[in-house]
Amino acid sequence: MTYFKKWITTALSIAAFSSPVFAQSEGLESFYGGETVTILIGHPPGGTFNLYAQLAAAHLGDHIPGNPEVIVQHMPGGGGSLAAAFFSNKAPTDGTMIAILPETLTIKQVMAPEDSLWDMNKMRYIGRFTDVTSVMGVRKGAPATTVEGLRDVGGNFACSGTTTGSAQTGALARYFAGFNLNMVCGYDTATAGVLAILRGEADLTSTIWTNWNATQREHIDSGAVIPVVQFGLNPIEAIADVPLAMDLVDDPKARAALQLFAASGEVGRALLGSPDMEEAKYQMFVDAFAAMIEDPTFIADAESSKVPLNIAQADELEEIKALILATPDDETENLKVALDEGFK
Repeated sequence: MTYFKKWITTALSIAAFSSPVFAQSEGLESFYGGETVTILIGHPPGGTFNLYAQLAAAHLGDHIPGNPEVIVQHMPGGGGSLAAAFFSNKAPTDGTMIAILPETLTIKQVMAPEDSLWDMNKMRYIGRFTDVTSVMGVRKGAPATTVEGLRDVGGNFACSGTTTGSAQTGALARYFAGFNLNMVCGYDTATAGVLAILRGEADLTSTIWTNWNATQREHIDSGAVIPVVQFGLNPIEAIADVPLAMDLVDDPKARAALQLFAASGEVGRALLGSPDMEEAKYQMFVDAFAAMIEDPTFIADAESSKVPLNIAQADELEEIKALILATPDDETENLKVALDEGFK
């Protein structure tokens, strides 16, 4: 599967004189005029969820009929699970609430359906601002700075909680790719892990490429930090020579499990439509997102704020979601075992 930037053209301009479409447009303008659209996120202010939600709040309303006010609502708890449960079961379904929720919701649902108080079958993606592909980086001067060296000599891997995607990359590299890593999981955040390797306290760590690129670019460019493995479905253009984790294994089952893990990162920071939202309003949000990301004002705002963008449209994200939801039980179980054993 190849994911690339593509634009969705709207049929509204083509069918401007078609009375059903015109009536529908007028109905949407009447509904949203003077209304407020809320973007729900499951994290407190600060961080990338809030970053992209605020960017959307500043520009999305300009492309919605009636130009409603768009605001951000924070509902932190359970790493985004509290907001996901609310959005899936109690959020307004009339098109006045959308969300940016953790990219891991779909994979959590297939791995532990009994613990997932949401149903991704009922929610549909509107569009993605950026992926959150994790990249493992090793400090210059570490005992090993290559894949072969990490399998042989290894190193101390700095990580936070075992439920975070960045920390889980270390466990997966140990279990599937044979990396000889000592998992040091006591850091508060992925950023703290990055600082640990820069201070020489640890040898390598993982965080999403957005973080590496935005906050540690000088260390990447200088060679102080060397990217060694990326955990996406496709290579990141800026580090295209860095191998994908799933290309480091020969076993088809291991490759399938790593592909499943990578798929969540491809979802990234994306807008979601609420369950039971009527089709016309969902399509309106899809069209509004497509128009917004081409708007020069939006682009200038993102550039001036140094907000990284790697856009994907609704159909691409729904394709990824379907891939994850269709994962056979044995592949899901294989990933669960790896995430458990890889931290031991």
